[in-house]
Order: sequence, then C-alpha cells, then structure tokens
Amino acid sequence: MRLGIHFSNFTLPGGAEALGPTLAATAEAAEAGGCSLFTLMDHWFQMESLATSYDPMLEGYTSLGYLAAKTSTMRLGLLVTGVTYRHPGLLAKIVTTLDVLSEGRAVLGLGAAWYEREHLGLGVPYPPLAERFARLEETIQICRQMWSTDDGSYDGQYYQLAETICSPQPIQKPGPPLLIGGSGEKKTLKLVAQYADACNLFDFGLEGVAAKLDVLKRHCDDVGRDYSTIEKTLIVNNSRFDDVEAFLASMKEYSALGIDLVTTSPRAPDPAGWVTEVTAAVVPRLTEL
Repeated sequence: MRLGIHFSNFTLPGGAEALGPTLAATAEAAEAGGCSLFTLMDHWFQMESLATSYDPMLEGYTSLGYLAAKTSTMRLGLLVTGVTYRHPGLLAKIVTTLDVLSEGRAVLGLGAAWYEREHLGLGVPYPPLAERFARLEETIQICRQMWSTDDGSYDGQYYQLAETICSPQPIQKPGPPLLIGGSGEKKTLKLVAQYADACNLFDFGLEGVAAKLDVLKRHCDDVGRDYSTIEKTLIVNNSRFDDVEAFLASMKEYSALGIDLVTTSPRAPDPAGWVTEVTAAVVPRLTEL
C-alpha cells in the first residue's frame, strides 16, 4: 500500500506570503518521505465543513504547476476537479500542460461538483445533479478525444467542439490517468467501471468500503471491465495517525480488500513537519502490506 498527501488547509501562519513556501515544503517533505501522490482541492472558497468560506483557498491547477517545479517523482492532481469549473476542452489543455511540465506525472481527478455557494458566489452555472453527471461523462469523452489522434469535432448534448486539437500531447500515453471521486452506487461507480483508471472512496469503515467495492465489481462485470485494472484509493482523517499501530493494523485490513493507496491531509500549523514525521513512521511499513 502507498501513501498520498492531500493538502486542504491554507489557514497557516504567515499569511498569504507564506503559503507558497509552506506548500512547497510540504510537497518536498511528502516526496522525500516516499509518498506517491500529492493532491489539492479544487475549490474557490474554502469548504465550510473544514473552516469558513472566507478562509484562504488557492486555485488548484496554478498551484500544481508551481509544485511541478518543486518535485520530481510524485504524481500531482486535484481531488477532485468539479466538472462545472472549467470547460472540458480547456480542462484537457490544462491537464496536458501539467503533464508536460511535470514530465508525465499529472493525474486527472474528476467529480460531478457539489459546492453550490461558490458557484453562485462567483457566477458559475450550477446545473441540477443529473445534468452535472451527464456533463461529467461528456467531459471524460472530450478529454479522451483530445488525448488521441482524433482532432475532429465533438458533438454532445452539452458540449460542442469544432476541433479537438491538443498540441503538444500529454507525455503519458494514452493520457494522464483518470481518477473519479465519489461513491454513488448508481452513477459514480458505474462511470468508474466504464472509464476510470482509479476511484477514490471516503472511509466508511471496513464493511462500508467493502460494500462499495462490491458494487464497483458488479459494474465492472456489467460493462466487461477487468476490476483489477482500477486503482482503489481511500481518503482518511489525519486523526487516524495519532495511533500508528492502530492505523497500520486497519490499513492491513483495507489492503486485503484491495485498497492500493491511502491519502490524508497534513495537520496545521506545520504541515511539512507533520508530513515528515508521519511518513517516517508509516511509509516503510505501508509498503509491506
């Protein structure tokens, strides 16, 4: 099993001037500690479940471009991009740019989007859930087409592109891996089975995660997909790391279910120091699971 770091809290000592250096130091600590993935949120307002909408939040892809120059081995992505936040043709170009500048380390995380307040606040359309899922599937199809030799048109229900030119192409072939976030059994996990290279689940507990994976298996069977080709990732609360032995025992059980990677958010006020301490304690033993 591998470890990923999800940087989500920008309310840190030193204000705006310290955010760049702190973000870089945390990513560098994660890479030095053996982490294989570093992600950020894709929000314009901070989530109200974490702090307040007035707390600091950096734009995700700009931040990942900065981190591409500060790291050399970890994969980089957003957990996850809301499908409503960027036109899919521009999203494909943005992720391609990240892949090229990181020398083939970009991950495209996608989800149906949910934070209505930031949409309304910044004047971004927020369609109903069923439409957001339909747009999600079209976005996946557009990205795939832009990362192929087909530079012709795309004519969907919600998006129409006259030319899907994307030059240069991503370094990764056939394109950056696609991770779909969420655990909805009827739509989200079905899209994972149809299209994704990876899924990301919340920590519902061992039985809850097992149930979600069983649903994913059934969707894979329905569409003729090899379930084993999908990377299964799990996001857990950083309080789990307060008891390293209990955490590792739990991860052994999750690994037996097929979870390949576990990710968590570093703790303020010193995220880089927290990452250094945690990776030293858990990464060597996680790799044995």
